[in-house]
Amino acid sequence: MDYLQKILTAQVYDLAQETDLDFAPNLSARGGNRIYLKREDMQPVFSFKLRGAHNKIALLSKEKLKRGVICASAGNHAQGVAMSAARIGCRAVIVMPTTTPAIKVEAVRKRGGEVMLAGESYDEAHAHALKLEKKEKLTFVHPFDDPDVIAGQGTIGMEILRQYSSRDNGIHAVFVAIGGGGLAAGVAAYIKAVRPEIKVIGVETFDADAMRQSIKAGRRVRLAQVGLFADGTAVQLVGEETFRLCRELIDDIVLVDTDAICAAIKDVFEDTRSILEPSGALAVAGAKEYAQRHKLRDKTLVAVASGANANFDRLRFVAERAEIGEQREAVLAVTLPEQPGAYKKFVALIGRHNITEFNYRYHHRREARVYVGLQVASRAESMKLVDMLKKHGYPALDLSEDETAKLHVRHMVGGHAPQVRDGGMRELVYRFEFPERPGALMNFLNQMSAGWNISLFHYRNHGADTGRVLVGMQVPPADMDEFQAFLKKLGYRYWDESESAVYRLFLG
Repeated sequence: MDYLQKILTAQVYDLAQETDLDFAPNLSARGGNRIYLKREDMQPVFSFKLRGAHNKIALLSKEKLKRGVICASAGNHAQGVAMSAARIGCRAVIVMPTTTPAIKVEAVRKRGGEVMLAGESYDEAHAHALKLEKKEKLTFVHPFDDPDVIAGQGTIGMEILRQYSSRDNGIHAVFVAIGGGGLAAGVAAYIKAVRPEIKVIGVETFDADAMRQSIKAGRRVRLAQVGLFADGTAVQLVGEETFRLCRELIDDIVLVDTDAICAAIKDVFEDTRSILEPSGALAVAGAKEYAQRHKLRDKTLVAVASGANANFDRLRFVAERAEIGEQREAVLAVTLPEQPGAYKKFVALIGRHNITEFNYRYHHRREARVYVGLQVASRAESMKLVDMLKKHGYPALDLSEDETAKLHVRHMVGGHAPQVRDGGMRELVYRFEFPERPGALMNFLNQMSAGWNISLFHYRNHGADTGRVLVGMQVPPADMDEFQAFLKKLGYRYWDESESAVYRLFLG
């Protein structure tokens, strides 16, 4: 298939905009490279998805347009399909999971979409949409695995090269987020046909890397589950056509974590005063990671800022984790002797470092444990700080990479509970990801044995699609096989934190 021709003739510009290619001065100065942002967050639906959806619908025959289109989506693709269909004047049925937030449902309805709620997950909504497609003879508009959709997204690559052609230094690499692969496939198809020396780098999260695993295996790999913080790219199985193109054309895939994404959101805000959604900032996080890993200096890097449909209640979590992701905050557990002047000496030792957080609880007569956040310039400075504190008799542990510490313990430092060992039962502590839907907690409690006591429970809403929960349970030794069966049957992601340092220090 001649994707170059399909991209050059794509029908996108009667609805989608040619977005700006903006220089990011602060981000560039910190990294030592010239970083440009392709501002797809400035599209009418605040996402690149409008391009592919409109190209697909605009190329349909009059007969198909008369019958209408259908898609399954709870996010940006839904708004793109709804807006495109409204402009062309055809019916658009948007199937969304019943768990979709009301604000997203209303956004699609306001753009002219006929919303139908079905199933609790995307897969169930997708299956229902396929049934309706056959029953009502509608045309399915796939979010990524369709040549016309891929070509629509490919116009982003065309614009990048045209917009940058008048500037002095050549582009070293273009970074694109990968979910199902439509954006990466389209951008790579154009750039590699016109300027093959420019690298095209895909970016995924560590917990949703379906394309990386598929390319490594030489076949499409379906992930059993995916992390949902960057929900716009949380895809379990990439498309057939997108896999074929990405395997052939993508130069590399970079993986980033939640903290790096939060830091990238902050970076873009500081340069543009715009707030990207997590998936929208994925390419920026990837560009930073790739430049650091390959020690790039004075190179021109372009990151596609792919969307800005962020949930407002997620911003507190982003702000909390951004400094850690930028490695500008160290989170430490420090043991202080319980004696006069110990706290004053500690503050003197940390000197110019600003304290961002300080949690203290009396431990016993000889010592106290504090959970403290400190502003630093880099991770190397954090390590030097820990070594310095140890040399002065203040045992310290760096918790900056500890998920239990960052998600839970920082909000619940409150002392130990020795009574949890009463009766010879050990306290087991597990970190879970609960699906954010009604009944998730009740399902957990119903599957637990009535003989197990919950000794600790902490939940905090982070504005994500999963609830992060820390649970302590008293389980008799004879029930351990039953307990392992419970974990397997429950179906929630979990991590055993019973031996973690932060649990022992503050809660155990």
